[in-house]
Amino acid sequence: MSTATQDIKNPAPPPEGGSPNIGALLVQSLRGNVRQYGMLVALALIIVIFQIWSDDILLRPLNVTNLVQQNGYILILAIGMMIVIIAGHIDLSVGSLVAFIGAFAGVLMVNHDVPWPLAVILCLLVGAVAGAWQGFWIAYVGIPSFIVTLAGMLVFRGGTQILLDGQSLSPFPEGFRKMSIGFIPEMGPYTQYHNPTMVIGLAVCAAAVWQEWRSRQQRAAYELDVMPLSLFYAKCAAIVAAVMAFAMTLASWHGAPVGLLILCGLLAIFAFVMRNTVVGRHVYALGGNQPAAKLSGVRDKRVTFMVFVNMGLLAALAGLVFTARLGSATPSAGLNFELEAIAAAFIGGASASGGVGTVLGAIIGGLVLGVLNNGMSLVGVGTEYQQVIKGLVLLAAVGFDIWNKRRVGS
Repeated sequence: MSTATQDIKNPAPPPEGGSPNIGALLVQSLRGNVRQYGMLVALALIIVIFQIWSDDILLRPLNVTNLVQQNGYILILAIGMMIVIIAGHIDLSVGSLVAFIGAFAGVLMVNHDVPWPLAVILCLLVGAVAGAWQGFWIAYVGIPSFIVTLAGMLVFRGGTQILLDGQSLSPFPEGFRKMSIGFIPEMGPYTQYHNPTMVIGLAVCAAAVWQEWRSRQQRAAYELDVMPLSLFYAKCAAIVAAVMAFAMTLASWHGAPVGLLILCGLLAIFAFVMRNTVVGRHVYALGGNQPAAKLSGVRDKRVTFMVFVNMGLLAALAGLVFTARLGSATPSAGLNFELEAIAAAFIGGASASGGVGTVLGAIIGGLVLGVLNNGMSLVGVGTEYQQVIKGLVLLAAVGFDIWNKRRVGS
């Protein structure tokens, strides 16, 4: 699990001759981790509000599945954008790169009948090369990332128009489309729920609880403050309940979408890399204080270069997922995707100054935006008002970040 669920610090001692006051400990935990828990609470409140407002439509299995499929590509972009922002940079080109990769995939699969697995590999390679091209100018030439990626946004958008010649390309192979709209096949005896989805849910619960326990043991080994057992058990129970409720909702319809498995795999990989590897620590160090990181031996140019290669690779994957869901490559694909990804990162806890944020936070921020979009559409809020509300949410998230920094500093 992410560091967004860190243990509380300096828990209050129990009253003399009695057991700990669970309510006081919980309040102290929330106060000490406002940044980590704030967006989770906000997401829960948004879900409850729209579930009631939409007459219980929001959490119906069909709508939950649609919510996952409609926002999968934005969440993939949000993971990469969070890492870019942690490193102290920004990427404005990802929406245009999504469109360019979709167009390239269309040319390969529709015009030249390239087998879709080979086309997917070639598209990912093109995305990595595009990220490397931008990373070179940023890391080794020293041009600010805002300028380089703004130029990239124009170049990739123009490249999309050239590849498609202003026309849409379709249809795509059915196997390729299942990357986004397919489901895990059913296996095992007939039950009321989709068996593989329930097994995956149980596996996620076991992994999450094991990670929480491992983190607690590591903190205890270093004689750091840990969460009281009562709150730890409550926290684990809440995680299991949330995961299984989500799994059962999906399992009561067609099961888990293939796109969700892709997203979960990316979340597990990048959360581990950013939390437990040298590369991840170097990214945080570079964004937090670049001069100090360089003096400490961090190879800042190489780290920056690899961050943008990774962003290009994830943008290519998002482009493939989006194109597979849409069923065609269009010149207008990817419009404002970069803004959605940046907003998801900042809502999920990224800091404009760099060095702060988690991969799980990016997912939470993306879900906040996704649920807002879906919920407002269900209750009939006009698109013009949706833009206003999302803008205010982004402003509130950044303002909250600044307030929290000042509160901690004081």
